[in-house]
Amino acid sequence: MLVSLALLGLGLLTAVAAPRMLARVEWPEREPVVALWVWQCVVAAVLLCFALSMTFSAAAAWQAVRGHVFAPAPRAVVEAYELGAHGPWSAVLAVLLACGGLWTGAMLTREVRRARLRHRHKRAELRDRSPLLPGEEPGPDALVLLEGERPDAWRLPGPVPRLVVTTAALRRLKGHQLDAVLAHEQGHARARHDWLLHCSSALATGFPQIPVFAAFRDEMHRLVELAADDVASRRYGRLTIALALVELNEDRGVFGPCPAADAQLPRRVHRLLTAEPRLPASRRLRLTAAGAFVPVVPLLVAFVPALRAALG
Repeated sequence: MLVSLALLGLGLLTAVAAPRMLARVEWPEREPVVALWVWQCVVAAVLLCFALSMTFSAAAAWQAVRGHVFAPAPRAVVEAYELGAHGPWSAVLAVLLACGGLWTGAMLTREVRRARLRHRHKRAELRDRSPLLPGEEPGPDALVLLEGERPDAWRLPGPVPRLVVTTAALRRLKGHQLDAVLAHEQGHARARHDWLLHCSSALATGFPQIPVFAAFRDEMHRLVELAADDVASRRYGRLTIALALVELNEDRGVFGPCPAADAQLPRRVHRLLTAEPRLPASRRLRLTAAGAFVPVVPLLVAFVPALRAALG
């Protein structure tokens, strides 16, 4: 039972402290891909803490679960976990954590279904506004030109992904700016950023009181755009993608004194224009290794009694 409580406490501590620690550092602006990795590792560690706490609590409460979890373990290892103590409290904790896991799955399912409904509606609207010509077979990431007065460009996922550009955007974007915008959208697709956004939104919606999940959602929305900007800038230059963002969004009021919906756009443009250098490769490697170590900590806590029994 002590291991279950220790894992639960570690999960709660990580959920509260990690967002504050990551909010103080400045390197995510320069290395958004590494920051995405670290955030995923932190959230995975929190979820792993709760899952392991549920497992050990269930093993302490019910003999059937204990037999499955500790089936190959020597008797000394099983006794080291002191599973016979605090049976009723173990059952309550296991049930609560199991309900949290089921709720997480339900929220993720709902988020994915809503996204599919939105995409299905957009695909139907796109078919009505830009139908295929007789004999035309759309390929993956086919470019679709859509009549529209508002400059815009986006990627529509699905069985046959489409890159959609409005005629207003085509008139606004000069030179390689359109290529840079398309490279930005393709960067989202290759990295499967949509799944990151679905998972972060599901966790934040399902558990709004847990700080790490709300921060995870906000940072995912910010960092995936920075990462896609970097993909485009490496191919066509920072100035090109920055000017393309300005051309597509200057009529929406985001660059005025009172920014409207997307307040991150001015910061994205400023970041592209200032062109801060990337972190050294050695530091990127250290940050990646540090992120990978975070989910290992709950496993070490879970196996401490077993290691003591084996070594003792």
